[in-house]
Amino acid sequence: MTDTRPTGAVLRPSEIKPRERGGGARTVPLVTRRIGSTSLINGITAFEGGASIPTHTHNCEESVMVLEGHAIATLDGVEHHLGPQETTWIAANVPHNFRNASATEPMKIFWTYASVDATRTIVATGDTRTIDAEHDAK
Repeated sequence: MTDTRPTGAVLRPSEIKPRERGGGARTVPLVTRRIGSTSLINGITAFEGGASIPTHTHNCEESVMVLEGHAIATLDGVEHHLGPQETTWIAANVPHNFRNASATEPMKIFWTYASVDATRTIVATGDTRTIDAEHDAK
């Protein structure tokens, strides 16, 4: 019997169509269950000048690294200014958001969730969706 489980993948963000997040943010999903991941997902989100995403929580841990530009990360109500290669770790269920610190320059982050079943709950509305559903990556 032949084992047909995926053994790995090379992902090229320039070849993946970004998903609009609204408010000037676009996401390129990278490692997802679609390619065979069973324990984590990650991707890149680009923010136009002044763009931000709403305060939200996840049902699992998340780590975010600033790839370019400068971000303001609000973690459980505390603001942190971040530059390239600076990285956050956020425990499950901790309210947080990221915004571009510049009104004119772009900013990019690389994010990783510790579960393929990661969800996002918007604090203001209570709306909960799977990350897969947001990225149409089921």
